[in-house]
Amino acid sequence: MISRVREHHRYQEFQDFLRQVGKQTPPDLDRRLIVHNHVPHKHGKVKARLARNPLFHLDFTPTFSSWLNQIERRFALVTERAIRRNSLTSVRELKQRFDLFMQRHNADASPFQCVATADSILQRS
Repeated sequence: MISRVREHHRYQEFQDFLRQVGKQTPPDLDRRLIVHNHVPHKHGKVKARLARNPLFHLDFTPTFSSWLNQIERRFALVTERAIRRNSLTSVRELKQRFDLFMQRHNADASPFQCVATADSILQRS
């Protein structure tokens, strides 16, 4: 996972994040970013940047999608393992905890795997 904590969620911060992803991944690797339908991801300057960088691909999640559940689960891990039961006195300290968690998590990361079959999921509906 590649993360960045920012105070604002504007297209400028998303542009910075795209630069960070570009620096932290091999230059010939396709980058698929799963993003929600928030305005900064659709800004004209972001679209122009993506057009100049064809190895970047944005996949927009539909509302209430399973991808959102996966993202929420990852944030829950951060909460459980880095934030909960800690007395944090500043945003800076919160960011430090988050960064430390990311370093430790990425050192031994493995993807979430769905073990349910499509039939078992459809039966729950």
